[in-house]
Amino acid sequence: MTRAFVALGSNLHDPRAQVLRGFDALAHLPGTGLIGRSRLYRSAPWGVTGQPEFVNAAAELETSLAPRELLDALLAIERAAGRDRSVGRWGPRVLDLDLLLYDAVSLHEPGLTLPHPHLHERAFVLLPLNDLAPDLEVPGHGGMRELLARVGAGGCALLP
Repeated sequence: MTRAFVALGSNLHDPRAQVLRGFDALAHLPGTGLIGRSRLYRSAPWGVTGQPEFVNAAAELETSLAPRELLDALLAIERAAGRDRSVGRWGPRVLDLDLLLYDAVSLHEPGLTLPHPHLHERAFVLLPLNDLAPDLEVPGHGGMRELLARVGAGGCALLP
């Protein structure tokens, strides 16, 4: 079994409920167990700012799926939730699932880069990830405390 981390986000159709359904879908992936889920955070949009705020979270998984198989399963969950990837990058979305880390694997393939290429730049990813693994080292970027100190909590707030 391999330890993997997934970011969850939504800003459409009851975002909080979408993220909670995302956790449930992750828990039911074959060969995979959901072993941790972060708290929920509200965050300002990133990239394209003229859209509703997001609800973000992170999940910790143990999986027997290979990285590409896990990514394909995440994309299938997004499609089942109604995600339309033709809308464009960083636009509004029903459910967004990003494979952040797959153990300490570094991988660069078409459509799959590990660790996630923007993980270390985004407070809305680092804060939930820190809930799950505050001592985590992100290959090539450093530890969670260092990364959070660099980006701060910019535009993120814990949801009650």
